[in-house]
Amino acid sequence: MTRAVALADIRTARERIANKVERTPVVLSQSLSDRAGHPVHLKLEHHQTTGAFKLRGASNAIAALSPQERSRGVVAASTGNHGRALAHAAMLECMRAVICMSKLVPENKLDAIRRLGADIRIVGNSQDDAQQEVDRLVAEEGLVMLPPFEHPDIVAGQGTLGLEIMEQVPDAASVLVPLSGGGLAAGVAAAVKGVSPSTSVIGISMERGAAMKASLDAGRPVQVEELPTLADSLGGGIGLDNRLTFAMCRDLLDDVILLSEEEIAAGIRHAYEEEREIIEGAGAVGIGALLAGKVKAKGPIVLILSGRNIDMSLHRRIVCGDPAPEESAV
Repeated sequence: MTRAVALADIRTARERIANKVERTPVVLSQSLSDRAGHPVHLKLEHHQTTGAFKLRGASNAIAALSPQERSRGVVAASTGNHGRALAHAAMLECMRAVICMSKLVPENKLDAIRRLGADIRIVGNSQDDAQQEVDRLVAEEGLVMLPPFEHPDIVAGQGTLGLEIMEQVPDAASVLVPLSGGGLAAGVAAAVKGVSPSTSVIGISMERGAAMKASLDAGRPVQVEELPTLADSLGGGIGLDNRLTFAMCRDLLDDVILLSEEEIAAGIRHAYEEEREIIEGAGAVGIGALLAGKVKAKGPIVLILSGRNIDMSLHRRIVCGDPAPEESAV
């Protein structure tokens, strides 16, 4: 079994990527604090260079490659944000990057990756379909696979976000983390609990195709149908052979909460109207969970807002409430 990522690995990753990523700010949300009855802090990770936390893991993974591996180039399947981060990190190192994505990835995310010079391959209707193309490129062209989550250097890089949170809000009682394949949740939980074992870490995902939640409930990695959702960056499976993030999420997460499309939309609207932040559905799930009353606070809460790469026409429709969020997602 793959060894879990430890606090020491995350601290090493922090040193590697110190000059490659932003230390993003934390701000107090008065409106959410009033609602929760405890201080609610927003970790503004969507202010990261590429708009999401993914740059941390991608930068660390590329920094850990050997010169020979760098010469071969990198490849990954992505729902958008990992692909953008990997393309950016590869561009800085003058490396080839190929990003494989399904037809469900929004066009604005494809455009952002193209502008970074990466080669894009659109394959099938799911992350699993895209992964088949990744496997082919590894076998036939020798590219190095750097997956979105199931890789120790990716997880360690994402964990640097947890270190920052505990420095910025050392009395945090709970940290709410967007949950998809588990790279962010596993890394943040390892960092947070490594520093403060009593702090709870809660994964937040969507009801439509939450693969990690279904896998945790089943006690093993399982496949779920990938469905359109406002939290499109949280889509995709965790891989039936997942050994790293599944085990870490199982062992480290205190709870997993699922949101409806309307609850995700409410999070996006609140972020814009009350916090003056534009975020995509995946970044709004923590806010949505609080607004829906699904989080029981026992002290200061930190919400990770990650992902500003939303199509602005969709954002306008959500903020205006027309059409219904469910219609926007399909």
